[in-house]
Amino acid sequence: MRTIVLLVLLLLSLTAAAAAEVTVARLQYDGGDWYADPSSLPNWLREARRRTGIPVDAEPVTVSMDSEDLARYPLLYLTGHGDIRLDDREVEQLRRYLDGGGFLYADDNYGLDRAFRALMARVFPDTPLIRLGSEHPVFHAFYDLPGLPKIHEHDGDPAQAFGIVRNGRLAVLYSWSSDIGDGLEDPEVHGDPPAVREAAARMAVNVLTYAVTRP
Repeated sequence: MRTIVLLVLLLLSLTAAAAAEVTVARLQYDGGDWYADPSSLPNWLREARRRTGIPVDAEPVTVSMDSEDLARYPLLYLTGHGDIRLDDREVEQLRRYLDGGGFLYADDNYGLDRAFRALMARVFPDTPLIRLGSEHPVFHAFYDLPGLPKIHEHDGDPAQAFGIVRNGRLAVLYSWSSDIGDGLEDPEVHGDPPAVREAAARMAVNVLTYAVTRP
């Protein structure tokens, strides 16, 4: 698996000059602070490009579910606290995006869990979130990781990764009780030690690598 991924990354790197850059979009929604951890996404994208050679656009964009350009983005990033208010039309748009090959990475910033699970129950009422074990390819897409890292200790729960599989592929990845986004922020924001920030960066690099190289 790792050999295949590295070959794909090499091809992406060699064609970077001619190919469009990979752009990651932050999902804007009503009801909560979708803009939380503002430095996390730019830091994530720069590290992914530097470490993997994937032609990642270092400048993320912000989209809402009514964006006409949604299909241009292979990865949507969702985080924050509080509610996630999408109307029925937006829920249908998200379902079409994911079933059409898009990938959603949601990172609970300690306050999103209830709202995110409720949203996924609306988007895919027949496909529940399932827990992902350490053997899942997302944990080995670039770095070999033992599972989801625990970045911030807000509770006594272990970090857990969940996913939704559609048509045999992972369409949604949800990191809970981990706080990857905080670990990606500028060093002075939370004062995390280098080892903790590195753990968050490696997981984030794996997420992006997986999203752009999966079948």
